[in-house]
Amino acid sequence: MKPIVGISTSYDNDEKAHLLRDHYILAILKAGGVPIMLPAVAEYDIIQSYTKICDALVLSGGGDAHPSHWGELPDKQLGEVNPVRDAFEIELVRNIMKIQKPVLGICRGCQMVNIAFGGSIIQNLGGNFMHQQKAPRNYAFHQVFIQKHSKLAAILKTEEIKVNSFHHQAVKVPGPGMKISACASDGTIEAIEFSGGNQFAVGIQWHPECLEDVYTDYIFKALIEAADIRDRNSSG
Repeated sequence: MKPIVGISTSYDNDEKAHLLRDHYILAILKAGGVPIMLPAVAEYDIIQSYTKICDALVLSGGGDAHPSHWGELPDKQLGEVNPVRDAFEIELVRNIMKIQKPVLGICRGCQMVNIAFGGSIIQNLGGNFMHQQKAPRNYAFHQVFIQKHSKLAAILKTEEIKVNSFHHQAVKVPGPGMKISACASDGTIEAIEFSGGNQFAVGIQWHPECLEDVYTDYIFKALIEAADIRDRNSSG
């Protein structure tokens, strides 16, 4: 059986629609997984059902998280927030991690993984470095430097890659159990990972599902392999 990979969705209040770019679906299919969309819900029993059904989790990109989750007041540059999605993703990550299923957070998803672990977020990046590129989504825009000996470096097989960039927020302080695994040249944290044992929990600030390079394949294949390994260990 191919691993079932749950992917969180955005929500359009005007259209009353749950949304997910097809890039995520195609990336999971290419890597050998079975993608399913996970609409945000408030009911804990449904979150538990999602946890049981999925062999791995991808937290997708989207809007901003409310800063109350890390004890701050809203900045005037804060974008649109979705309280239900915030609470849903935090609880889902915590439930998935309790049973050691793999998690990949992408852009907003990276930030939500960090929040779920008790970390904090920069509400609006300052400085002159452009983190919201004015270029196609599949264009690698700036360099990212990977920490030597990190799990991410082992996955990507390099310590420097070029990525796309569509964010005005980023990880401020990694939560307990998380560590920095990549940064941009201006010091902005571009990736975090769980530092304990072999548990796969990685957050990356860029959108690999939109890129057309070998590193995208490495990331999604690593997620699927982690799900396969966890399934074999739990059944054996």
